[in-house]
Amino acid sequence: MSGKVETHEFQAESRQLLELVVHSIYSNKDVFLRELISNASDALDKLRLESLRDSDLEADTSDLHIALEADPEARTLTVRDNGIGMSREEVMSLIGTIAKSGTAEFARKLKEANESQDAAASADLIGSFGVGFYSTFMVADKVTLVTRRAGEREGTRWESAGEGTYELTALDDAPQGTSVTLHLQPEDAENHLFDYTDTGRLRQIVRKHSDFIPWPVRTTVERPGESASEDGGEGEDGTAEPERTVETLNSMKALWARPADDISEDEYKEFYKHVSHDWTDPLETVHTRAEGTFEYQAVLFIPSHAPLDLYQKGSRSGVHLYVRRVFIMDDCASLLPDYLRFVKGVVDAQDLSLNVSREALQQDRQIQLMHRRLVKKILSAVKSLRGKDAERYRTFWREFGPAMKEGLLSDFDNRETLLDLASFPSTHDPKEQTGLRDYVSRMKEGQEHIYFLTGESRTRLENSPHIEAFQAKGYEVLLLTDPVDEVWVEQIREFDGTPLQSIAKGQVDLDGTDGSKDGEDGENAAKSAEEQQRETDFAPLLGWLGTALGEDVKSVRLSSRLTTSPACVVGDAHDITPNLEKMYRAMGQELPPIKRILEINPGHPLVTGLKDAHAANAEDPALDETAELLYGMALLAEGGELADPARFTRLLANRLAAGL
Repeated sequence: MSGKVETHEFQAESRQLLELVVHSIYSNKDVFLRELISNASDALDKLRLESLRDSDLEADTSDLHIALEADPEARTLTVRDNGIGMSREEVMSLIGTIAKSGTAEFARKLKEANESQDAAASADLIGSFGVGFYSTFMVADKVTLVTRRAGEREGTRWESAGEGTYELTALDDAPQGTSVTLHLQPEDAENHLFDYTDTGRLRQIVRKHSDFIPWPVRTTVERPGESASEDGGEGEDGTAEPERTVETLNSMKALWARPADDISEDEYKEFYKHVSHDWTDPLETVHTRAEGTFEYQAVLFIPSHAPLDLYQKGSRSGVHLYVRRVFIMDDCASLLPDYLRFVKGVVDAQDLSLNVSREALQQDRQIQLMHRRLVKKILSAVKSLRGKDAERYRTFWREFGPAMKEGLLSDFDNRETLLDLASFPSTHDPKEQTGLRDYVSRMKEGQEHIYFLTGESRTRLENSPHIEAFQAKGYEVLLLTDPVDEVWVEQIREFDGTPLQSIAKGQVDLDGTDGSKDGEDGENAAKSAEEQQRETDFAPLLGWLGTALGEDVKSVRLSSRLTTSPACVVGDAHDITPNLEKMYRAMGQELPPIKRILEINPGHPLVTGLKDAHAANAEDPALDETAELLYGMALLAEGGELADPARFTRLLANRLAAGL
């Protein structure tokens, strides 16, 4: 018996996304079957695990399998499994809602890819977002899903034509598991739309994409009878009745258990697409095994692009855990650190309990040992990638560099390795990034620090007043623009014995002990005397500015880092940067007011003019406004925010008017 039919609308963004997926430009439409078989395999894995954990579960596990049922006359293909199934709530959550986060951004990118006729980009986006079930609408006019969760009495029927709505019906007689019936579109070879009711085509797709699935994928094959039966069982035309046999289409060999030499590159790629639900090839493959005190096999993959949710809260790990080829969980976060959450693959342990929980995994000694070994294997693979294929390494770092730098804060055992692997933009090359070891090899004679500057963008940093003297004297500066850079540079003080130094903090003396030492002692002494005289000349101005701007700055001093700008704002050696302060406040963390130091350029006409004006009439009220403008310009030059933008604009307008 069936219940009342309910019609629901997809959410507004999901409806837009569904339309894009249905009409996406993707030539290899065969992959819809891989996605459905992969989902069915996951459902069988979960039922096997649930039955081991719950002996009272009312579920038939005697013959777990996946069945393909084709009906050429009705033009339908059904993919059926007797796995865990879904409840009504799960159907609405997992099937009725295409995406739980980032939908609008994904829809925008997919639309752009389609409008530009970029088939590869369109396919990449679909795969990276994990909407594999909806690939069925590329080959079907209507999709019907019938499911019943193991242990429950009532089933659910879901149906949609992919036009923005779906129907839900409660069922009393649904079998355990899930069946997906595709009402296929007409065959159209020009558009790569083939006959998916043809057994030969189904066999070809399964062997190409799903041969390693650990569950049998079966279909009924019809073959001509060799002779008529003894009781005259012939067809109307006198021929023998066809014989129907059930054929298993896949080999069911666990790829990770086979020797690496026996596995082709194409098999690795297809296995990656199965475990990751990605439609693109992996960037790098790591196949490893351990024997001895504890045994495990692992096949891990570094994707070629970052998932859209990589930096969103709740992003899940991509490593599946098996125990003696029995599926345990599909997001085992204990196997790899959070900064490697983008890695996909399978780890099969031999000696873990089948009933192991997530909490127990965190304390399990074998898991901890596997964790350490797998991390070293992955980092070694990245190091090898950097040495043998610079272009693929650049792709890796572009996609996953910010995540890898998170490891500098959490993975103390591998911190030096991560520092050695990292790449950063620098003033050495406008396009290519550099490693720290390469930076050190290019350091000028007498240079004792690795200089860096943090901020929101490369353009802003390159135009920062802090960098002027370094550019003028040819010192290379690292330009760190990822949010995580603001944090790790506070904790890591050196690389391979060379200290790291922010050029926006503390004193900078490029002509002193950390600068060029080509000059003679007499010249240095004369220069020192010149600096002392300059300090004396500017002392009244510095004292007055310190008083006039006392509410905003900690102190005022002459600068040796400026060449063209009149002033800049710098922090003490242990102050947090303005960008980091802004990040903390955005997260709702209140910080005490942080006063910084105003440095002025004694060679700039504005500063020398202000000095002369102050010496001539220290009581002139216009000087206070000039000091306020000088400080405001220094803040704006580094991307800071003014406390009162309206007042600053008014003062500036008045000065411009007076000048005209």
